Amino acid sequence: MALLTGRRMIVMGGSAGIGRGIADAWAGAGAEVVVCSRHRPAEAAHLTWERIDLTEPGDARARLAALAAGPVDAVCYSAVYYGDRRADFGDVREEEWRRQLDVNVTGLWLTLRAVLPSLREATPGLILGVSSEVAFNAGPGRSGYAATKAAAKALLDSIAQEEKGLHVVQVLPAGMVDTPGIRRRRPDGFDYSGYAQPSSFARVAVELAAMTGRERHGDSLVVDGDGGWRSVQDGLPASQSRVPV
Repeated sequence: MALLTGRRMIVMGGSAGIGRGIADAWAGAGAEVVVCSRHRPAEAAHLTWERIDLTEPGDARARLAALAAGPVDAVCYSAVYYGDRRADFGDVREEEWRRQLDVNVTGLWLTLRAVLPSLREATPGLILGVSSEVAFNAGPGRSGYAATKAAAKALLDSIAQEEKGLHVVQVLPAGMVDTPGIRRRRPDGFDYSGYAQPSSFARVAVELAAMTGRERHGDSLVVDGDGGWRSVQDGLPASQSRVPV
């Protein structure tokens, strides 16, 4: 499969989870993929790794500028900080809120500032944002996560309306995804059989990159565990935290 041969892609937060699924898919389709994360991705000889910690904005800004100095055909922003656990607003520490802002919103802003000039020179460039159902469904126990993911969605929606020389698409899981972050918050012996896998995003990621997102520009796509997807315009994703009335 060589749909993306000759293209250079950057995946922010691609060492694990959905970002890693997208990075693997792009590399498997022939692209040169740079993963930016705090920790080196495991078993990733097919990927290039750049250490970037978005809670250190000065260093992150410099590293992003250096990466963006070369050609960039697509950027996936999958970096995320969920928080320690689900908790009511009054039980969340300010430190946690600030880290959610640093990673989920300011990190996206810094990434866009660095890569937009290169993406404008691509033919055209693609911004792929990994969103969440909380951007559509504010719910209990996740106020900071919901607020920052909604802000990130609004930022990308705004860029989609401003930019004429590139395409912006967002993807989000229809339900839970089996990732290291999720496993850290689940008890031993938990059954993950109903959860999607990061590889569920492979097909949509390659197809969007191959057509540079032109047919889905400005859209948010809900991705199922079997790899199929639909637009949020056809129905909002189900909430994972609200109790049905």
